Amino acid sequence: MLSFFVSSDFLLTHGINLALALGGLGLVVAIGLMIRIKNAPAGNERMAEVAGAIQEGAAAYLKRQLFAVGVIAAVITVLLVLWKQSIAVPAGFVVGAVCSLIAGFIGMRVAVLANVRTTQAATESESKALRVAFNGGAVTGLLVVGLALLSVGIFFNLMRGQSTEHAVDSLVGLALGSSLISVFARLGGGIYTKAADVGADLVGKVESNLNEDDPRNPATIADNVGDNVGDCAGMAADVFETYAVSLIGALLIGFLQLGGGPAAEGAMVYPFVIGGISVIGAVLGILYVNVRSNSAKADRVLMEGVLVSGLISALLYWPATMGLLPDTFVITGKTFTSTGIYGAAIVGLLMTGAAVVITNYYTSTAYRPVRSIAEASRTGHATNIIAGISVGHKATALPVLCIVAAIFFSYQAGDLFGIATAVMSMLSMAGIIISLDAFGPITDNAGGIAVMSGLPEEVRERTDSLDAVGNTMKAVTKGYAIASAGVAALVLFGSYYLELEKKTGHTVDFSLKDPIVIIGMFLGGLMPCLFTAWSMSAVGKAAGAVVMEVRRQLEKFPGIMNGTQKPEYAACVDIVTKAALREMVLPALLPVVGVVAIAAIPALGAKALGGMLVGTIVTGLFVGISMTSSGGAWDNAKKFIEEGHHGGKGSEAHKAAVTGDTVGDPYKDTSGPAINPMIKVVNIVAILMIELFFTR
Repeated sequence: MLSFFVSSDFLLTHGINLALALGGLGLVVAIGLMIRIKNAPAGNERMAEVAGAIQEGAAAYLKRQLFAVGVIAAVITVLLVLWKQSIAVPAGFVVGAVCSLIAGFIGMRVAVLANVRTTQAATESESKALRVAFNGGAVTGLLVVGLALLSVGIFFNLMRGQSTEHAVDSLVGLALGSSLISVFARLGGGIYTKAADVGADLVGKVESNLNEDDPRNPATIADNVGDNVGDCAGMAADVFETYAVSLIGALLIGFLQLGGGPAAEGAMVYPFVIGGISVIGAVLGILYVNVRSNSAKADRVLMEGVLVSGLISALLYWPATMGLLPDTFVITGKTFTSTGIYGAAIVGLLMTGAAVVITNYYTSTAYRPVRSIAEASRTGHATNIIAGISVGHKATALPVLCIVAAIFFSYQAGDLFGIATAVMSMLSMAGIIISLDAFGPITDNAGGIAVMSGLPEEVRERTDSLDAVGNTMKAVTKGYAIASAGVAALVLFGSYYLELEKKTGHTVDFSLKDPIVIIGMFLGGLMPCLFTAWSMSAVGKAAGAVVMEVRRQLEKFPGIMNGTQKPEYAACVDIVTKAALREMVLPALLPVVGVVAIAAIPALGAKALGGMLVGTIVTGLFVGISMTSSGGAWDNAKKFIEEGHHGGKGSEAHKAAVTGDTVGDPYKDTSGPAINPMIKVVNIVAILMIELFFTR
């Protein structure tokens, strides 16, 4: 069977359609899992009431976000039509934007279905709760990957009727639409969830000594809604964008470096086939976790699922590579081999494993970094903060070394096309990786529903155990996303200078001897710092408003604390909804405005813009990894103390850990992960600016 694929032209002729069929398979499996979750017991009437309030708040926010983002997207679409005087790029922008929004809605909808059913499953056993929560995450993972494959593949096939060049150029619009919407989704959802979380913790835990998700806390519903609109809807839009942009980047590089040669058609089909193969690996990895969930600890089972998925993909990449690419081919005068490209694909899989293992070490309660923060909490709030920042900075070293190694070896294997292959291979694991990410907020919500529904303490203990694993998994996937974004952005930078040389007709040299390039690098390095500053400030202002509202309610209605009066949950929900929608616009538009401004200044031009891209990639990578790692470590240090260490809940160490956790919240769930799509928006807009400013 495998020899047929290797020796025939089947993959060259039918590879894209085969990948689309496998994307459809992913959707079918996801729908099957969703039906299974929906048919699972949803608990008692009180649990349904709490889950309904969370679902209502999440749906209301997404509806208002859709209107706000839709207006901005409509304006950009009109501008693209007026500029391009054609429908292809604007149509791509609309497809990318709509699919990114659909991905976000799917992520939220699945989470609110799974959370209450996870709570009910936890009344029976931890392993049953693990299966329900993981399958909820798996629905999101498979749907997002399937949607990305289908949207890019179908749009590419439709546009290819005119020419391959036209199709590839049109895909830049799809990449921009998905990336820009992803930034809005990540920022808006992140501001919402962390403003509610910080406000709930500061007044509830520190000032009023309330437990996590105590129904007496007026901000607790807003906090749980935030898990869905930030960690689920925002994450799903982010991953759709990352996957789609990486696939488009691989197609751009393949066309620009191999177009016209003997490997041209194979280079167009190969990224799709890698994506299709990964759907098979993801489905089998998900099946493995379901089978193994009764016989091992949650974190071990989830990691084994990733390993199984990766091994299956590695085995199937071989016949795909041999069947699509010639034994040898030439790029920029150098000869490369199909075996080398297979090696680059394996490098991508190894990079995924490295990102998972390293981030797990820095954010899990089982290892020294998190425990060192918990230990530092014994001596006060300041030492907790110092320890957390230190862990975040340390956590950049190993991922960056791995990224450097991945870039080096994949470049040696196939120039920029080798790097693009490694990126696509890395992102092809998104199906199983996102299953881990969505698992986290589902278990978090499940614990909140257990407390607010008055279920026995043992149920909360089971959900807390899974939530601690979920926190680590969320940090792991954010580390994975940012690491992949760093390498993917290098591919987009390669696309920028290759496209620039093609459109201008001459070689472009980004020399460090040229002060203009250095100026661009400085300006690019500034972008992530401004971006994170504005988004952090937005969380701080919104959280302050939540704190004041919670204090007001506790003072005005003293019966809340003894259970004779009910908090006004809707007031906090309204505060964070308005704040998120208002505050997300400025930082989200920063990468677009920044790139256009640099490109429009004649004295700076294409070289400064190239330097800007490099500065944004390098600075963004370090800032993103540091923020997500320290945030995850702060959160789990708090949970480690809540398990009974260093005095347990209510101790001075616990109060210091809560402070660290509240600082870490916007680090890991707002600013840090939003850097990922921001980096890619900068690169995609730069590619679009070539035709507008540099080809006259």
